[in-house]
Formats: sequence, C-alpha cells, structure tokens
Amino acid sequence: MSAFDQARHEVERARFLSDVRDLLSILRRQPNELLPFDWVRHLAPEGEYARGLQTIEVDHIIGSVDRYREFDRHYLPKERHLDERWIGVRSAQLQGKELPPIQVYQVGELYFVKDGNHRVSVARRQGQKYIDADVIELQVTVPPEEGDTLKDLIIKGEYAQFLKATNLDRVVPGHHEILFTTPGRYEKLLEHIRTRQYFLDRKPERAGLPPVTWEEAVDSWYRRLYCRIVENIGKHDVMAHFPGRTEADLYLWIMDHRYFLTQHGGHDVGSEEATVQFRTQYAPPIYKRLRQRVQLLLRGKLGPAV
Repeated sequence: MSAFDQARHEVERARFLSDVRDLLSILRRQPNELLPFDWVRHLAPEGEYARGLQTIEVDHIIGSVDRYREFDRHYLPKERHLDERWIGVRSAQLQGKELPPIQVYQVGELYFVKDGNHRVSVARRQGQKYIDADVIELQVTVPPEEGDTLKDLIIKGEYAQFLKATNLDRVVPGHHEILFTTPGRYEKLLEHIRTRQYFLDRKPERAGLPPVTWEEAVDSWYRRLYCRIVENIGKHDVMAHFPGRTEADLYLWIMDHRYFLTQHGGHDVGSEEATVQFRTQYAPPIYKRLRQRVQLLLRGKLGPAV
C-alpha cells in the first residue's frame, strides 16, 4: 500500500472514530469539542511571552485558535474537507519527511494551537507523545484544566479577579482553593469581607486603634469564617450529601442559613450548628444523591471533593 493510500485509509478511520466519540459524548453528556482560544480571555491573562521552540506533550493540547470546530476534543477530524490536508501530512510522515514545528499558546500546563492543527491530529492518531512547538505563554492566575467548559473558565476568571481584589495569595499563602460551580458568586464573598471589616472596626477592644485594614479583614474572614465552615463541612461529612458541589458553594449556603437561624432565634447559632442543621434540612434524599453521583461518574466529574 502506498503512503497516500495508507493515509487515506487512516483519515477515514479517524473520521469514523470521531462520529463514535460524538455519539458517546451525547450519551454521557460530556463535551467533545476543542476549546476555542477566545475563551481564554475569561481567565484575564496578564501578559504573553515568547518561549521559543520547545517539546510539548501532545495530550496537553486542548484547543485551537480558529479550527476548533473542525476537530473533536481528541483532535480527530470531523469533516471530509479536512481529508486532503490530513493525508498530505500523514503521507509526508510515512515517507520520513521532517515536519515543521507547530505554533501554540500555552495557558498553564495546556496548549491551544495557533498553526499546525492537522499535524497535531496526525500525531494524536499515531499515539505520538511529544511534538515540537514554538510556544507563546500567557500568564494567568488560575489556569485551565482538561475537561473545562466555558462556564468553568468564566468561574476561574472570576476567581482570578477575586484573588487580585483580596491579595489572598499574599495575605494567606497556601490557602485552600475557593471555586464555585456557578458564576457570579465571588462578589458575595467580597461583601462578606466588607461586612467583616465593618464589625471588626466596631469591637470595643479596638477603641482608639487605627481602622482595620482590608488585608486584616481578608485574613480574619478567611481564617475565622471560611475555614471554620470548611472544617465543619469535613467534620460532619456534608460534601457527601451534596454531590457535584464544592466547599465554596456550601460555605455560601450555610452562611445564608446561619443568618436565617440567627434572625429566627434571636441569637447567633454559630457555624457548626448552622452546618449541621443545613445538612439535615436541605440534603437531597439518598435516591437523588445516588442518581447525581451516577450522572457525575458518567460525565467524568466524580472526584475526591464530590
């Protein structure tokens, strides 16, 4: 079989596998598309730097600048009109010709192809582990992960803005990651910090002292409010009762519940009692939790934090 005929056979097989993966993605309710590079803007990159020629891992390429609709998430070709270029690249490879480096943007540990999508597709199909690339790195505070959706990137971008607004990385080095499953939640955390600053300033023991700084309020909020609820969430196994949710999700819900209980009872019930009562009152029934866990498992979203 000639190199051309072998390459044609391989691209037809690759398109067939792409159709199979599309069907499986529908059944599993998992995305099977490459990520558009344009989505990276939601991560609020702070600059880009040319890193030159590097050898990168093919499996860490998750998106494309302008060809993201033409390949699936595994870089299998989706359209017949891609065959000619794909065959040309594979034929050259079979004939031992050296292929030029691809061009990529690096975001965290992952890559988006600027030029060389067909070379990546052929490399993935052949099980190639590494590929040469001219790399341009974008600096982001919260990097993307494989499997991220547009919603995930929006949330991570909001998290980056929250970290910038609070200086939490500097105020509390090594702090727990604070990620939500729904956009628009970090402003509520900032409100909690502002409220914390207000009440700290009005404690009798602070009479005559300078006003509480923003950094002091951030530190106090994180250690005395957020961490205490997270500790109680772990102590009372609350995460297991809310599959697919994060500690940050539960923190906001428990804080709202604590406020409700305090208003209703006329005294502050404390973080632990609020946590226990929230779990008891709002945890879904066992059959619903089981169904949610199965759905998360099928979508590849069932991790240690679920």
